[in-house]
Formats: sequence, C-alpha cells, structure tokens
Amino acid sequence: MSRRGTTSRETDWLTVFLYFGLVLVGFLMIYAVGYVDSPEMFDFSAKHGAHLMWIGISLIAGLAAVITDARFYKVFAYPIYGIGILLLVLVLFLGKDIAGARSWFELPFGIGRFQPSEFAKFATCIALAAYLSTLNITLTKGMKHRMYAIGIIMLPVILIIIQGDAGSALVFTALFLVLFRAGMPAILYMLGSIVAILSVIALIFKPLTILAILLLFFSIVYIGNMKTRQLWWLLGFTVLATVTVLGSRYDMIEYALTLDGVAILLLKTLTWQERRGQLVTFVSVILVASIAYSLSVNYAFNNLLQSHQQDRINVWLQPSKSDPLGAAYNLDKSKTAISAGGLTGRGFRQGQITGLKYVPEQSTDFIFCTVGEEHGFFGTATLILLYISLILRITFIAERQREDFTRYYAYGIASILFFHFFVNIGMTMGVMPIIGIPLPFISYGGSSLLSFTILLAVLIKLDSTRLTRN
Repeated sequence: MSRRGTTSRETDWLTVFLYFGLVLVGFLMIYAVGYVDSPEMFDFSAKHGAHLMWIGISLIAGLAAVITDARFYKVFAYPIYGIGILLLVLVLFLGKDIAGARSWFELPFGIGRFQPSEFAKFATCIALAAYLSTLNITLTKGMKHRMYAIGIIMLPVILIIIQGDAGSALVFTALFLVLFRAGMPAILYMLGSIVAILSVIALIFKPLTILAILLLFFSIVYIGNMKTRQLWWLLGFTVLATVTVLGSRYDMIEYALTLDGVAILLLKTLTWQERRGQLVTFVSVILVASIAYSLSVNYAFNNLLQSHQQDRINVWLQPSKSDPLGAAYNLDKSKTAISAGGLTGRGFRQGQITGLKYVPEQSTDFIFCTVGEEHGFFGTATLILLYISLILRITFIAERQREDFTRYYAYGIASILFFHFFVNIGMTMGVMPIIGIPLPFISYGGSSLLSFTILLAVLIKLDSTRLTRN
C-alpha cells in the first residue's frame, strides 16, 4: 500500500463514527438552543446554520488531512508549529477584543471569527511529537531535553496569557501528560500536584490556618516515625492545631501566632529528645516555603488577575460568598437546568430554562446544560460515554503504533480532549472553575470544531499507514 493512500480497510472507522456522533449531537443541541429564534434548521443567518457551515468546512479540512502524505506531518512539524506561533503573535496586534481578550481574527465575507489558539493546539501537539520522537532524545535523565520539551508547550501558553485568555492557555498544560508518557520522572508530577493543591488551599484559607494545617500534618508524620509512639502527643498537637484554626478564623491573630510558636517549640524539644534534628529542619523549611507560596498566590490573585477571573474562581471555591445575580448567576442557572432534566429530560427542543435563554453562553461554554435539561441523566450519561469511548480509542491507537511520532501525537490529542471534556462538564456543575473553554464537537464555534477535526483526521491518516512506515 502507498503511503499516500488510505484504504477503507485501514481506516479506524470506530474513531470516525464516534466523531460523527459527537458532531451530530453538537449540531442538534445548538439547533435546540436557537429554535425559539429560528425554527428553520438550515437558516444560515442563525447560529445553528453558521455551525452547519463550519461542519462542512471542517469535513473538507479533515478530508484534505486524510489524503495528504503521512510523511508530510513529521517533516513539516516544526514549520507548522512556527505558523501557529506566528498567528498567536499577530493576533496581539491585529486581533479583535472580545470579552477582555484579544484572541480572535475577524474573517472576511462575514464567515465569522478564527481563534489562533485553537490551531496552536494542533501545531503544538505535532511539534512536541516530532521532538520527542527524535533519535537520542530522552526525558528520563536529560535536563536539556526536558527544558526543550517544556518550552514547546509553554511558548504558546505565554502568548495566549498575554492575549488575556487564561482558560485556553490552561488547556496546553494537559500536554505535560505526554511528557510523563515519554519518561519524565513521576516525582515532578507529584510536586506539581502538591503545588496545585496548595494553590487552591491558599485561596480558601488564611495563611495562619494553612500553617496550622501543615503543623498538624507534619506532627502526625513525625509522631508516626517516633521510636516511642505516645498517643497523648498526637492528641495534644490535634487540639493545638484545632485551637489555632479557630483563632485564625475569628481574627484572633495574636493567639494563633502564639499557639503556632508553642507548637514549633514543642516539636523542636521533642526532636531534641529523640535526636531527629534533620526532620525538624526539613519541616521548618517546608513550613516557611509553604506560607511564602501561599502569600504569593494571594498576591497574584488580588493583583494580577482581572476582576472577572477572580469572580470565576470565587464562584468555584467559595460559592456561598458569591453574588447570586453576578458571577454565580451562570452556574446557578446551569445547575438548575441540568437538575430539571431528571432521568429522561423534557424532550428535544422542550427545554424551558435553556430554551428561553436563562443560561448565558448556553450554546458555547454551557452547552452541556442543554443536554441535561432536554435529555436528562440518560442523555448526559450517553454523551459522557461517547467521550470516554473516543478518548480510550485514541489511547488504544497510540499504543498500537510502531512509530513514536504517532504515539506521542495521539497521546497529545487524548490529553487535550480529556482536559476540555472534564473541565467543561465540571464547570457546568460547579466542580471545576469556569474558565471559558468549549465542549469539543458540541459547543458552537468554528475554530474549535475545525481544530479538533484536523487533530483527529491527521491521527486517522497516520494510524492508517502504521504498517507501511518504518
């Protein structure tokens, strides 16, 4: 078989069917949202009509990707990445400001808008795969190689953050999972997870409360390593930490500081008796570093983030303190719509909350609540099953490859797709922050649909020629 050709026997039809299933669901949901304003399904002046046009454009682009020689993608991976970076730079000067972010190009002839960050996902995936599959590149020990790989990911992240689109920038961090698959040490991911958890804690609790929590944690670890495990020490530190938390909560800072100091002195005294000075030194450094980091997170949150970004994080972490008519309005209406669907939903085009547009951005970021209200638990479960099936299929395709290039490229797609799927559905239910990213293949938006279509089409092409490439 020629590398240029792709026969039907070698095409992964399950991936193709899953793709068309999700695209069909997306079009029907967008049509259901706009049905009140435009009941004509093929009204190209309405959102569902415009989305149908983008489906056609995406299918043409996908077909072009499939008939292209498979060798093209690896040979021109870096030039494609360069084009993606160039577009991210140009949009800073020529782009259109929308919702506080300059991340869109206005297309001519009324076609719509194009978001370069969507194309950058494909460009970054293919460049990262090309680099990781290069001979003698290893992430297990080579620090220089790790830095290059991280740089490929972080360059578009920085440019997108400058645009003011933090949500799209976060998507690229999913590609660190590809580095883990390529041999990046697991300890780095553990440290990253700890930093992420501490960041969330820093936005919820006061620094003194965090100090008390850390003191309690390290005290338990310390007592667990004592030669003589005395229960009263554990009880004493538990009471001390509890009092400290309460003191911090009710603004009794001087008492909290006093109790924290007593805790540290007791820990040092105990360590002197047990001859474990190194452990106390390590704990003290961790405590100081943790509090310093907590203070820096609070500073960045209050001084670097825009007000609407702060509101979105507050809605997620502290919903009881959020304005129900302000930043919390979207989430409240979204959860109401999903719960109103019950088991079987109200029926196609019968959504009352979504049909009457009580949920802002319900055809884009909050499209999942339309599925929930109209088709209920069974509909949302089916949609989630389609996504899980597609992600697992992509993972299966990755593992059966002979070439590292295709394997890493497939894992890049799976990582980005999972991030979009998990975060978007999570934010409509309040378990993830509202960061404004679409639900792949479902949300209205030509750039997103085109990007994910090209991502999958290239994978289908590469996979179909896996038996003929060295």
